Amino acid sequence: MEPDLETSVVDWAIDFPQTVRVFEELQIEYCCGGKSLEYACQQRGLDPSDVLEQLRRSIRAESGDQC
Repeated sequence: MEPDLETSVVDWAIDFPQTVRVFEELQIEYCCGGKSLEYACQQRGLDPSDVLEQLRRSIRAESGDQC
């Protein structure tokens, strides 16, 4: 299953460690709690769809899949 906006931030970080850099750049707490990505983005005033795309790009870049 591909993670999405409802996936907890901590699950993103555990399952896809390459996303940690994105969380750090956006100052999204990723090490504790079970907040969904969407909720965490809203708390930081970020567009959840934009953050989701950044995370997916970081995963593709790490895997070498540029499509």
